[in-house]
Amino acid sequence: MKKLNSILFVFFLAIGSLSAQNNMDQVKISVEKVADNVYVLFGSGGNIGLAVGDDYAYMIDDQFAALSDKILAAVKTVTEKPIKYLVNTHWHGDHTGGNENMANAGAIIVAHESVRERMSQSQNANSTFSFKSLPEITFTDELNIHLDEDHMLMVLHVDAAHTDGDSFIYFPESNVIHLGDNFPNGGYPFIDVNSNGDIEGLVKNLNSALFLVNDETKIIPGHGKVSNRAELKAYRDMIDTIRGRVKIQKDAGKSLEEIQSMGLTKEWDEQFGQGFINATRLIESIFKTVD
Repeated sequence: MKKLNSILFVFFLAIGSLSAQNNMDQVKISVEKVADNVYVLFGSGGNIGLAVGDDYAYMIDDQFAALSDKILAAVKTVTEKPIKYLVNTHWHGDHTGGNENMANAGAIIVAHESVRERMSQSQNANSTFSFKSLPEITFTDELNIHLDEDHMLMVLHVDAAHTDGDSFIYFPESNVIHLGDNFPNGGYPFIDVNSNGDIEGLVKNLNSALFLVNDETKIIPGHGKVSNRAELKAYRDMIDTIRGRVKIQKDAGKSLEEIQSMGLTKEWDEQFGQGFINATRLIESIFKTVD
């Protein structure tokens, strides 16, 4: 059953990606500067980070393949330096769909070893979604990339939360961090149970992020606008509160359906539950993974 669920997830991911790409002609890529050498690009899919060093540019995630030309054109409005490394925060197609195009443009793809493993699993005849460019460089815990003599990019693998290959991308000298889909600003989190996503890991990761940042840190979320520590803390508090409520009811012997009918998220549903993950799906993923 778990294998079937994984196949179905990849199928629906592919359908969603194809549907999104059908509308890419209307998508505009916008650029926001968050530090002297760090930018974020918005379009359709996960937010893209862009850092500029002395000789090269460095990209975090790349959205969908159909947007690659627009993304590269937007990068050129910031810098003419070639992209040396592309770091994937996790394996989902709205963050990695442009990998092949970026690799063809000269970028070397970097990701956690679990990201490469999950992308490799989709490389078979029965798959409806195939990754043609796998990460060339993988790591287990953390990796430092020196952008120049004064700036570093730290890739930090965190606990399984959104997926088991989640990484934070931290620019310590610039006081910027990209949290990937551990922080989908403005929406409930997608805990991908089929990729070993876990609510306990998500709460731990948000706590770790709060430890790293300060009131001046620019926080790039996986989706949504650039944020700050106060908003991140409020998000962590919300997720931890919902987690606690579900755990109490699950420990009391309530079924998933009973818990879903209790309105445990009602004070946040209007703001966070109108997108990809609604209250029902959030409760289900927490129920399945809460300790």
